[in-house]
Amino acid sequence: MARYTDSVCKLCRNEGVKLFLKAGRCYTTKCAIERRRYPSGQHGQDRKKPTEYAIQLREKQKLRNMYGILETKFSSYFEKASRQKKVPTGLRLLQLLESRFDNIVHKSGLIPSRAMARQLILHGHFLIDGKKVNIPSYPVKPGQIVTVCDKARKLVKNLLENSPELTPPVWMNYEKENLQVSISRMPERDELDPTIKEAFIVEYYSR
Repeated sequence: MARYTDSVCKLCRNEGVKLFLKAGRCYTTKCAIERRRYPSGQHGQDRKKPTEYAIQLREKQKLRNMYGILETKFSSYFEKASRQKKVPTGLRLLQLLESRFDNIVHKSGLIPSRAMARQLILHGHFLIDGKKVNIPSYPVKPGQIVTVCDKARKLVKNLLENSPELTPPVWMNYEKENLQVSISRMPERDELDPTIKEAFIVEYYSR
């Protein structure tokens, strides 16, 4: 399976914002974007004003890298979102990404990064409604309960003790003592990351 193997700090610097790809390090002064707030590469500080297309492309790449998704999968999410007529395409795209299994595990505060959440899910350390699910992209529906399997509870507790405490979003129910999380509903736009400009992504795919 194809995957990104270069430095993830480059991704944050190229987008100009923190994508929180490196767990605890992103919350400290050691974060690369705190020390060098300009794109990576030899000419990172000399780049010209981007074109309209470049702005749209960078916004799409930023969102894709934030969730750790390859291009083909991201395009399929957009296609699915564009078929939904009751909800704006941009908002529906964000909702689809937010409901991913790996994102729910991360956003709840159980695991400090999406990459780590994906790895633990692939190893079968999390359950949905009591059944083992090892697909990071699995869409978690409102009412479904995500729990940690017995063999991984000690591992997850150690991660919680040694990682910055994250505050779960209001549309998510998190029981820290039981290591259990569920979503009550799909998030509204004002409850999602304000730095994401999904309109640019819609324009990019509408060319």
